[in-house]
Order: sequence, then structure tokens, then C-alpha cells
Amino acid sequence: MSDLVTDYLPVVVFIGVALVIGLALLVSAFVIAISNPDPEKVAAYECGFAAFDDARMKFDVRFYLVAILFIIFDLEIAFLFPWAVALGDIGQFGFWSMMVFLLILTVGYIYEWRKGALEWN
Repeated sequence: MSDLVTDYLPVVVFIGVALVIGLALLVSAFVIAISNPDPEKVAAYECGFAAFDDARMKFDVRFYLVAILFIIFDLEIAFLFPWAVALGDIGQFGFWSMMVFLLILTVGYIYEWRKGALEWN
């Protein structure tokens, strides 16, 4: 029984520390909260000017395309590092499957380039 307790002791300590930090953050939010509100303090925008349009306004699609590009190439890097480390163990099949993956990403990149997603005129 003592082996079980010593095995799970770090988990119990971790949960206890997490609870203490969580409760401390909740209590500090009530202590530090705005006690004397005025319209300037509780305004939604603190950048110096009022909101000028509805939150459901039209948004330029180029922002979405750049975000998709970022996600694609971020995932590519996330796949390339473990692949490079294990390249000696995975053999020819692993090498060519990654080449197909990179080819598909390259085709997607060329497609977005041709559509003008990377031009900000």
C-alpha cells in the first residue's frame, strides 16, 4: 500500500498546487476588481476611439487565407521534425510518403499564390 501512495504522491501534490493557484486567482480577481466604475474604465475598447462598426461586418478573405497558410506550414514543420529524426528507421516508404505530403503542400501553396492570396494591394 505504501508503494501506491508514493507513486501517486506527486499527482496529489500537483492537484493541490493547482487548486491553491486557481483559488488564489479567483480571490484576487474580486479583490482587484473595479470598485469605482466610470464609463471610461469599463469601456470595451481602450485604444482611444469608440467602436465604429458592427462586430458582424464583412471581413477581408485574405486574412483567412494567410491564417490557413500559417496553419498548413506550421503543421508541416510539426511533421518534418519527427520525420527527420526517425528517417534512418522508417526507410524508403517513410521517405516517399513524406515526399508525397510535401508535394501536396507545394501544390496548395502554388494554388494560393496563383489566386493572389499573398498579395496585399
